[in-house]
Amino acid sequence: MRFELPQHKKLVHEMVVPIRWGDMDAMSHVNNTIYFRYMEICRLDWVFKVGASLDPRGQGPVVINAFCNFLRQLEFPGDVRVTLYLAKPGRSSVESYHTLERTDEPGVVYAEGGARMVWTDYEAKRSAPMPEWFRALLD
Repeated sequence: MRFELPQHKKLVHEMVVPIRWGDMDAMSHVNNTIYFRYMEICRLDWVFKVGASLDPRGQGPVVINAFCNFLRQLEFPGDVRVTLYLAKPGRSSVESYHTLERTDEPGVVYAEGGARMVWTDYEAKRSAPMPEWFRALLD
């Protein structure tokens, strides 16, 4: 089942991730868990670039759920273009969406997925209102 990107979304980041030999499983294609890793790599690359903290004494985003629709099998060798879209934020959360394509097959989506990120006070271990500087990146 394909998901539809929400109407109010923003492309915030994209990057290329190499498919490593070790990403494959016994069936000679990329293991399903690695698709989540590719999305995580892209999401964290964006988080670091915008300056969000991952200091355990501060505040920052935490993933509370994630999903992936596997549309085609990725295989070694190759590179994956991972895109990150963010939807309109709530008080403390924002939905992220990803598409994964091989760089040698532009426009052919191999997987699509996403995650809900919640702005969190790491020490208190609870959600916190998203700061305005971060929210401004999403609008």
